[in-house]
Amino acid sequence: MKNLLTRPLFAAVVALAAAFAQVQAQTPYVPPVPADDSLYQAFGGQPGLQRLMDDLVERLLADPRMKPFFADAELPQLKEALVLQFCEVSGGPCRRDAKAKGMREVHEGQDITRADFNALVEVLQQAMDAQGIPFAAQNRLLVQLAPMHREIVNKR
Repeated sequence: MKNLLTRPLFAAVVALAAAFAQVQAQTPYVPPVPADDSLYQAFGGQPGLQRLMDDLVERLLADPRMKPFFADAELPQLKEALVLQFCEVSGGPCRRDAKAKGMREVHEGQDITRADFNALVEVLQQAMDAQGIPFAAQNRLLVQLAPMHREIVNKR
């Protein structure tokens, strides 16, 4: 009798989990905004984020793994979008426009693999190191950004 009740319950749990995973896959990831701006301040506020993005974009264009993805990008707009995104996820005063394209739309058709995503994170870490951003602050930011991989990686 116990086995007869367990099987339908297990099947229902599996079905709910599959439905939840499907909804999550379709729902854009929106990083939570930290309760305070200590991470934003650790990055040097707006001027620090601007310096970081200047350095990051320069490094992305110099890296042979990343250059193909950024060679034709409109660099001022790219830097501006990155500063805005990092400002928001670090607890700064910036907020992206709700009508702006999501990560999935922006990266659609770019054939980005997990290795490409990891290479970008590596270059970001190099830029953060070069800017003297404390390791703990780097990790806090990466925790905020990491879940975006499911929206950015679009090729297996």
